[in-house]
Amino acid sequence: MEIPVFTIDAFTNLPFKGNPAAICPLMHELSDDLYQSIASEINLSETAFIIRTNPSDSFSTGSRFRLRWFTPTSEVNLCGHATLASGAALFRHHNNVNPTLVFETRSGDLAVTKKGEGYLMDFPLNPPAPEDPNAFRDIIKVAVGNHPVQDVCLSPSTKKLMIRLADSCDRSVLTSLKVDHAALLSSEKSGRVKGVIVTMKGSPDCQPGYDFYSRYFAPWFGIPEDPVTGSAHTVLGSYWSEKLGKKKMLAYQCSRRGGELELEVRDDGRINIAGQAVSVWQGKITL
Repeated sequence: MEIPVFTIDAFTNLPFKGNPAAICPLMHELSDDLYQSIASEINLSETAFIIRTNPSDSFSTGSRFRLRWFTPTSEVNLCGHATLASGAALFRHHNNVNPTLVFETRSGDLAVTKKGEGYLMDFPLNPPAPEDPNAFRDIIKVAVGNHPVQDVCLSPSTKKLMIRLADSCDRSVLTSLKVDHAALLSSEKSGRVKGVIVTMKGSPDCQPGYDFYSRYFAPWFGIPEDPVTGSAHTVLGSYWSEKLGKKKMLAYQCSRRGGELELEVRDDGRINIAGQAVSVWQGKITL
């Protein structure tokens, strides 16, 4: 059996930046063990599998597909960059004729629409709730050390803990954080947290005018640091929209690779996440 695979860098217009995802369009479902083995072999933060919902559809003509995401260690409920990359794979490599594609996922229907040079995703919004920092003292210490913290919030639906650095911190504080991923993993074993977002207010007056910055760590899913994380921005978008009094925002994730996301918080409780994508290579998996 041969499975086509594309590696696409999401949330960037440059190769080797943004977040790479492996995309595998499949003619039919595989076993869960095989999905996991392929994702472990590819060893990117996510490998996405696109499955036809209608046997009469092709990847060029169909508008609805199933989509599943796997990290090197487990399946996940929501992934932004691999959804963006899945849309890009079908639009770009299969010349899909539809303006919008809908993916059936563990998080419901997710739509990807062509938008200018990039793609726009319709995602759920996951508002975080304020938390007592003392309840997460150990994990905060590992993540940000002694740097001052302004807010701590938890998104129970995604199990992402958001730590906001104080506005007195320079952006270099965020970019220079060196997080011990083993220590982070051992600092939280209750199951309440499966990912840590560190964020800070941006510099909207300086070009290109980012409203906020972030980094994201998820060793609980075998991802020490994720380069650019769409799912984290379903949490961040809700938080910063309220704090900044803005519906439309431009965000930058300050990983080594880095990536840019355009956000729009909608009145219907969802969020639009837009970005560009670059195809890097394609090949086949032979089994």
